[in-house]
Parts: sequence; structure tokens; C-alpha cells
Amino acid sequence: MDPTERGRHVGSMGEPARLAHYTYDEYRRFEAAANTKHEYLDGQILAMAGGTPEHAGLAASVIEQLGRQLAGGSCQSFTSDLRIRVLATGLATYPDVTIVCGDLERDPEDANGVVNPTVLVEVLSTSTEHYDRGEKAAHYRRIPSLREYVFVSHRERRLERWWRDDRGEWQSESAGRGSQLQMAAVNAGLDVDAIYDRSALTRDL
Repeated sequence: MDPTERGRHVGSMGEPARLAHYTYDEYRRFEAAANTKHEYLDGQILAMAGGTPEHAGLAASVIEQLGRQLAGGSCQSFTSDLRIRVLATGLATYPDVTIVCGDLERDPEDANGVVNPTVLVEVLSTSTEHYDRGEKAAHYRRIPSLREYVFVSHRERRLERWWRDDRGEWQSESAGRGSQLQMAAVNAGLDVDAIYDRSALTRDL
């Protein structure tokens, strides 16, 4: 269904539309026919901001590093084509990189939605950084299986890791130029310089 059939519009993540209310099934059918990705939350279909070449290059570099280290193990990395559903809040979204350890658990309402990520990675941008660090991160923290999530800066060579400790509280650390970020949940690491050096578009950061 095209939301404009109701005389409404699809909002953006920065300026969500609050006039129409769609069921999740309507969202799934709309998304299947759409040429771009959309989030779903509280009955709203929200257009996701288009990525830049720099953004795409950083995401590709992260998934390339992780893919090599996870090969042959029980954990698998996925691109932003994988839809993640937060059952506790209803959010459906597309993280830049997802790692799932063990079998995929599907959303009961959506055979193409996965509900058990172990690690999520978001490449930040000017238009989405506030949302990714704030509201979206709050949704992610409601996923029982999630052990870590990582932010990749678009402004400087910096990775930021958040992880859930043994008490269930979230802790953070950062890694900058010349260092590595260790991801204990999947026994893998990210080389900061290698991520930014992979593309000529980000070598000067």
C-alpha cells in the first residue's frame, strides 16, 4: 500500500509524519514494493536518510573486516539489507551492519525480520547522529540478545563501543587513530585505521 492513498505522507526520521497510522502488515507490503528503505514505529512509516559514498564505504569496510574474522564460526555478519525488529518497542529498521550468533530468530509477524542480533553497527552521519545515539540506541538496548553496538564516526577516526556488562548495565569505550576496538561478544576486533584507509574518500580523516 502506498501511504499517499490515504492522503498522507511518509515522514523522514528527522521530521516524522504523525497523521496516518499503519499496521505492521501494511508497512511490510509497502516496504516490499518500495525502492528505498523505511523504518516502522508506532504506526508510522519513516523514510530513512539516503547514504553518502563515504557512509557506504565505511560500512563496507566494517563488514569486510568482520566477515574475515567470523568466517567458519557460529556468528554471521549481514549488510543493511537485513531488517531488524525490536519486539519490545515495535521498531523495524536496517542497521548498517548486523551480527547474529547461532540460528536466526524471525519476527512472528515478518519472515524477513530478525529479532536476535548479537552486535549492531551504525555508521553515523550529520543527519542521523542525534537519532542513532539517542532514540534508536534506546530501542536497541531493549533487545535481549544484543550484547554490543558500535558507532563509526563520520567526522574523525573514531569507533565507539557500547556493551552490556554482567549486571545488565551498559558501558562504553572508544578507539581512535592507530588503535583497535575489541568486540568481546564475537571475539573479533576492528582496526580503526584500516577502516578509514580502505576508501580514498575517508583517508584524510
